[in-house]
Order: sequence, then C-alpha cells, then structure tokens
Amino acid sequence: MNTTEINKIRGLLSSSKNIVIVTHKNPDGDAIGSSLALYHYLISLGHNVTVITPNDYPLFLKWMPGENTILKYDSDTKIALSKIEKADLIFTLDFNHFSRSGDMENVLAKTKTSFIMIDHHQQPADYAEFMYSDPSMSSTCQMIYHFIEQLNDLDKITSEVATCIYVGVMTDTGSFRYRSTTSTTHKVIADLIDRGADNTRIHENIYDTNTLSKIQLKGVALNNLRVLPEYKTAYITLSQKELDQHNFKKGDTEGFVNFGLSIKGIKFAAIFIENKGEEIIKISLRSKGDFSVNEFSRNHFEGGGHNNAAGGRSNLSLSNTVEKFISILPTYKKVLNQ
Repeated sequence: MNTTEINKIRGLLSSSKNIVIVTHKNPDGDAIGSSLALYHYLISLGHNVTVITPNDYPLFLKWMPGENTILKYDSDTKIALSKIEKADLIFTLDFNHFSRSGDMENVLAKTKTSFIMIDHHQQPADYAEFMYSDPSMSSTCQMIYHFIEQLNDLDKITSEVATCIYVGVMTDTGSFRYRSTTSTTHKVIADLIDRGADNTRIHENIYDTNTLSKIQLKGVALNNLRVLPEYKTAYITLSQKELDQHNFKKGDTEGFVNFGLSIKGIKFAAIFIENKGEEIIKISLRSKGDFSVNEFSRNHFEGGGHNNAAGGRSNLSLSNTVEKFISILPTYKKVLNQ
C-alpha cells in the first residue's frame, strides 16, 4: 500500500469504530490466523471488533487466542447480520472475491460499508476502497504483519498477535518449505518468536492432534493414491462413504494432497473429496516448479488460488470428475514433462 492509502487508513482507525473482519468459507490456518491477529491489534486501538467466518473450521485451530469470540455466519446468522449492518468498516482477509465467502456473498455485495482487502491470491475483484493485494507473499498473515508495520505499530504485536500470525505463515508455507517462503518471511517469524510466539507449542497444537480415525483415513487416502507417470501426476480420491466410515471431521484431510507431490518425479498432485451434503466434489491441487494449478483450476474446475496451490470444485460424480481430470491432462503433457 502506498503512503497516501496508509495515511487514510490511519485516519480511519484514529477514532473508535465498529469493525467487522470476514474471511473465506472453510477457513484454514491463514484465514483464522490473520483474522484473529487483526482482531487483537484493532482491539488494542480501542475498536469494537467482530470476526465472522462463513462456516466452521477445523478443531486444530480452536485453541488460538480469541477464537471463542468468532461468529459463524451459518449458525449465528442473525447476530452476524446485525454486526455487518452496524459496521463502520469491513476487512476481508485471505480472499479477494465475494464468491469465496459462501452464503455471505450476497450480504457482502449489498453492503455499502467501506471495505479493506488484505489478501495474497491472484486476480482480485474490485470491491474494496483500500486493497492490499500481493500474490508474492507467503500468506495473508505475513501481510497482516507488514500492514501493522506500515502503520508504525509493531510495538502493538503482543504474544497473542504474534501467535496468530505465526500460525498462518507456518500453515500456508507448509512449515516454511514452499517457494513463497523468503528471507523476509524468516525475519518476520524471528520477530514473532521474539514477541512471544511459542513456536514449539504452536507446531504441537496444529500438527499433533491426530485421532485414530484420522490416521486410518490417511491410510485409505494412501491406498487410493494413483500415479500417472506419463503426466508426472498423482491423485487421491476419497468418497463420502470412506469419510463416514472414519468419522470424518472438518480438517481431517488437511495436507493429504501433498502425499502425491512427495513422490519422486511427480510435478502435479490432486485430491478429490466427495461432499454429499453440498453435492460437489471438493478438489485440492498442488504443483512444483512453473506449472500453475491456479490457471488449471480456473480453466477447468471453477476455482483458483496460487501458482503452486489451488482449489476447485466439480458438480459431476466422483468417478466422472476423475475421468474429466484425466482427460484434460494430455493438453498439459508437454509442460508437465519439461
């Protein structure tokens, strides 16, 4: 953001306001981390702040400081609508198009309140008065750090803020191994630890939360893993029946798509997860190198994201979705084998 925009935002935040923070449907560590980090920061400035998520999120995120204050739109609709109606300012975090907010899409689109977007995904929509968009960033959480930095308020990063930011950076970089992890990212993480983020405890709370059924579901996913060597591609399927047999809970399949990508020689990985409730197949895509799963998903599966990590959906059956996926691969054979 340029100096003029930062000064205007500083002016907006100079007096107490009703502020709403919204993130995307099926929020992940970066979504919840950035929302709660900004929540704690704005509270410290004297604002009345409410975080609203379109729906629930995984259990492994429910230990985070301030998490118990979050409203879920699908179950807290009436109070959430009231908060949005009374808001003087709305932050949208970790998404850049209202369609990513699920059932909140029409509500946000009709709202006349000023929006501030902070997001690191590609091709942002033009709805925000102030837009901090940078696809090169590791995470929206890292952008929250830099946003606070630009406002000259790093001294207001408490241990709570530091913890929340750390969670989002860690999860969105695959524990700091993705290409988006830069030297600046590591400097930010070092500063967060100095300001009170307990990295060992955070890792344990996020990753050491397995149940027996979740580990067994992982075994099913590995058993369903298929490799297409001619396209340097691997994919996993999980049916609703398989999920139900293993007491599936939101977040249990987090990271499963990376099993395929970890195979030597594989450049492109996908997982297809049946969701009978929503009557869709949820798709996660990952890649190495220059193969853009963002473009692949936008072109074929109503989704998008980043160059090496994206999501999508299909209204076809699980088997027909996989058939469609495989039928598309010959178009990309040359680039996948470069």
